[in-house]
Amino acid sequence: MVGDGHVEKRSKDKKKKKKQKRGGGKKKMTAEQSLAFNSVTEWVYLDQSHSSSSSEDDFGVHQILNRAVDNNVVFELHSHSNFSDGYLSPSKLVERAHCNGVKVLALTDHDTMSGIPEAIETARRFGMKIIPGVEISTIFCQSRGSESEEPVHILAYYSSCGPSKYEELENFLANIRDGRFLRAKDMILKLNKLKLPLKWEHVAKIAGKGVAPGRLHVARAMVEAGHVENLKQAFARYLYDGGPAYSTGSEPLAEVAVQLIHRTGGLAVLAHPWALKNPAAIIRKLKDVGLHGLEVYRSDGKLVDVNFLEKIDNFLLLLCLRQITYTDLADTYGLLKLGGSDYHGRGGHGESELGSVKLPVLVLNDFLKVARPIWCGAIKEILESYADEPSDSNLSHITRYGRGKMLKRNYPLNCGKGLVDECLSLWLTNEERQSAEFEAIKLKLSHVSINQG
Repeated sequence: MVGDGHVEKRSKDKKKKKKQKRGGGKKKMTAEQSLAFNSVTEWVYLDQSHSSSSSEDDFGVHQILNRAVDNNVVFELHSHSNFSDGYLSPSKLVERAHCNGVKVLALTDHDTMSGIPEAIETARRFGMKIIPGVEISTIFCQSRGSESEEPVHILAYYSSCGPSKYEELENFLANIRDGRFLRAKDMILKLNKLKLPLKWEHVAKIAGKGVAPGRLHVARAMVEAGHVENLKQAFARYLYDGGPAYSTGSEPLAEVAVQLIHRTGGLAVLAHPWALKNPAAIIRKLKDVGLHGLEVYRSDGKLVDVNFLEKIDNFLLLLCLRQITYTDLADTYGLLKLGGSDYHGRGGHGESELGSVKLPVLVLNDFLKVARPIWCGAIKEILESYADEPSDSNLSHITRYGRGKMLKRNYPLNCGKGLVDECLSLWLTNEERQSAEFEAIKLKLSHVSINQG
């Protein structure tokens, strides 16, 4: 009997070790991670804890109870919908993210924020949070008068009520979108000269009504026309930076975009630095004008010497070395280390899935530590504009994104103060709301009535 007991114990120990090797055992959080997790989840579930309808209360409570046992809060900080060059609508994108366990989704379409309202409406059904974002197309020049230009993409992340100077940002983005139309037409012209006939109507149809076409739309048209076998081939042969069918649009300088993101209350992050020819120089220059972070948590960066990398057989080691390189760059310049899947929904081998890039909780906490004061300032600026001039135009800045629109329809708010109280309870923590500035704004709006028609 004693022998049987020892055998059973050894068997259990073996099973336990196997489970640990497979990653089945959960690591216990450190004190620092636990504090970070609590801070992150407080923000993630903020609007659910203040939900006012019964169905949302039930869903919100369910989520809040579950978060105690779910130590993995998934943020997806880089995604695209069919409002730019993605394949899925914002609604379908949110649904897919929810199925993948994503709690916070940043929709970062190229040069447009038009898909944000639809994403937010859908996210409400799933108890998810949307970060209004955009990926801005820019160029970088090493020096004045330099003829060598390099495409650089800057991610901008905004608060729940969006940019503090919406019109300024929208005009800036509209100019880039106009350039994308001209750029696509020029690429088609170059392809036609290369004996690869393509029609503008074909590309425009793929892009969709009102969507500024990009290289991916042209590549899809090339595949459908039978000129190439797949998207990868279209880019590798014709559409790569500087390729025979490549063309530039009216992209602004990267430094100008970063400065604009600052002015409009956003967080500026360099997208996919591994695609750049000289990332160190670009990061250094953009840091000087206010860059907040760069994408690090991706597996396809390539700053380490290529010849050295080719000698490495261990694929996991290779990925680690590449990631460490960008981590070092971020540390050198004091930048946030972020990342996302850059999901487009094209399917097939090689595309990262929504939520596949798992950001550590300490990274998420660092992100919010930097972002939340900036977003709080932007919200304050928007509310102050309305308090100083309670016009419909300024009111629209409050209700453009998030649940402000729903509040106007569903809550009998008699004055601006009531609207501000409700909005702040959804957007900010108790600590963030308790400021003299917000109290002064509410006092100004206490006698301002809202037209709820």
